[in-house]
Amino acid sequence: MTIDERRIAEELRLMAGEATPVDPLAYATRTLARRRRRAWSVAGLTTVAAAATVAATVIAAVVLPSPDTPGPATAAGVAALPDNTPEQLRLVRECMPQGGPVHNMDGNRRIAEQGAADDFRVLVDYPDKGGSTALVGSDAGFVLCTPTDQKDMAERAVFTYWGFKPPGNLAGLSGDLQVDAYTSHTHSYTVGKQRIQKDDVYRVVTGRVSDAVRRVEVDWADGRRTSARIANGFFIVRITGKLVRDPEDPENKEATILESPPVTVTAYGTDGKVLRQEKDVAFGPLGRGSD
Repeated sequence: MTIDERRIAEELRLMAGEATPVDPLAYATRTLARRRRRAWSVAGLTTVAAAATVAATVIAAVVLPSPDTPGPATAAGVAALPDNTPEQLRLVRECMPQGGPVHNMDGNRRIAEQGAADDFRVLVDYPDKGGSTALVGSDAGFVLCTPTDQKDMAERAVFTYWGFKPPGNLAGLSGDLQVDAYTSHTHSYTVGKQRIQKDDVYRVVTGRVSDAVRRVEVDWADGRRTSARIANGFFIVRITGKLVRDPEDPENKEATILESPPVTVTAYGTDGKVLRQEKDVAFGPLGRGSD
């Protein structure tokens, strides 16, 4: 059978001209969203390239870099968040006993427009000897969850939009580092027959990083420097907080506030190279953009 190479090339040009243009970032991030990086076989592409250079040019637009090559931001523009394991789903539902995020002053008042519990995924958590705090996110925003055995003492599931304004911009990562929250979270519980309340308060920093980031460190401005935990293009870190006398109420010896000076957050790439650093990151409450 005689092969008309000119005819084949012309047909491929027509197919390429009629095809819907491919958005390579959207295509790539849909694949990355399920599991960080998967190896792609190029055998099929090699065959097509041998048949016609035009076809190889079209297909090359959607080929991902190899798993060992730093690429575009994993967290930027994800089309689908990672699935929860059964244990993670249980954590999310326990974190939101009202079925979704709640008002920051009323834990019984659910805010329906901020989503349902099953819309949220455990993105990354930071365990230590005191327990853990998790970043739990939806396409629109996130909450922090600090599990406790005493469910009636659990912290409220207060929602913050990605980008701090509705409808939430999960794709809004600019560069290699985005700090989405420097805030506090509390593990409250009671002890003894008198059920005396205890509060373990934590300073928490969380956000997003690009695929090039290998390590994130926070300088807490009090002599402590801690490495964050990174997963799925997100990071989180916490340390125990210190309560000090409230300078706004010096007469009240019982009045205390969390000591929370500005912090410095640094993202490192391979060989310890600083990719981005955010200095003087100010402390703030959760719920930004949710009023």
